[in-house]
Amino acid sequence: MLQSNLFYKTTKQPPKDAETISHKLLVQAGFIDQLAAGIYTLLPLAFRVYKKIEDIIRDEMNKASGQEFSMPTLQPKKLWQETGRWNTIDPPLFITKDRHKKELALGPTHEEVITKLVREHVSSYKNLPLYLYQIQNKFRNEMRSTGGLLRVREFMMKDLYSFHTDEKDLDKYYNIMLRAYQSIYKRCGVKAVNVEASSGSIGGEESQEFMVLAENGEDTIKLCQKCGYAGNIEIVKVKICPKCRAKLDKKKAIEAGHIFKLGTMYSEKMKALYKDINGNNKPIVMGCYGIGLGRLLATIVEASNDEKGIIWPKEVAPFQAHLISLDNKKAQAVYSKLTGAGIDVLYDDREDVSAGQKFAEADLIGIPTRLVVSDKTGDRVEIKNRDNKKTELISPEEIIKKL
Repeated sequence: MLQSNLFYKTTKQPPKDAETISHKLLVQAGFIDQLAAGIYTLLPLAFRVYKKIEDIIRDEMNKASGQEFSMPTLQPKKLWQETGRWNTIDPPLFITKDRHKKELALGPTHEEVITKLVREHVSSYKNLPLYLYQIQNKFRNEMRSTGGLLRVREFMMKDLYSFHTDEKDLDKYYNIMLRAYQSIYKRCGVKAVNVEASSGSIGGEESQEFMVLAENGEDTIKLCQKCGYAGNIEIVKVKICPKCRAKLDKKKAIEAGHIFKLGTMYSEKMKALYKDINGNNKPIVMGCYGIGLGRLLATIVEASNDEKGIIWPKEVAPFQAHLISLDNKKAQAVYSKLTGAGIDVLYDDREDVSAGQKFAEADLIGIPTRLVVSDKTGDRVEIKNRDNKKTELISPEEIIKKL
């Protein structure tokens, strides 16, 4: 990609209302644009990161036997009345009416929809277990949308729902999801701690949040440095670890995912039943597992940045390398070699921009590897990692091997 063609714009100053590092940097580096409070456009740089996060999540869900599909955004009122959540869910629903005066909600979550679907398609224990997921837009009617992509009113979420004959089978799959989520965060370059959590308006018997430690995090967790136990401050009221009796430390964190053992809460209310081996009707046992993709994108920035800008982990970076030209003729030859080898490169080919501005923008955008071609580099290329000050001169062929 030629940087002269890239649709982006950097700014020297962050938005006046920006409270979080990710909000400031994603706007300044030309990744996102605000349309209204809590509503953002993902510009090409951010969309590239988003797609890589999406691919990682999809890969891990497929490994866990998930089947991908897509449910509607518009949801009829009568479904929400079956569970009693039409007037009780927090934040409240975005509600609209069609031309027949029937009320519909813009889906903030899909428990009602998926339960209706499964009760119509599952009749026997032979149809279970079942694992269905989607990556789809959600709408949350937040009172105060702040923090950039960390708290929004429209966003993309991966939600997987699992369906089982009993609690034992749910427990088994819940642990599979725990490991899948840990793999997702590791691949995205962040360290997430899974903590005991409140199930909130989703409900269910048990839930765990995945928290990424961050100074500006909106959540507080209590963490045991001795045995690793962790819990959200909402449910952990004590100062001593309930597992090993060591002291619990308070840490600020960002919620980057949430999983729930729903049990039979929805299936009983909505009469989603299956016949067991003896022909008896029983409620389907359910689990729910969610990750907000834009929120995870912002969380990565919160966890990986410095005073100059973003530092993207390699697997989710918008490009593999950022090639900066101070000699366009030689740089074009290097760019051709790299792209010919299948390396995804952002090539700063701009001739009317100073070297200082190019370097500053490269640091702000945060692509993991910076390459510089100038009259001083000769037939070699200066290479530098974004998270390191060390530079070295190597040949284009060596760069290809490295990347």
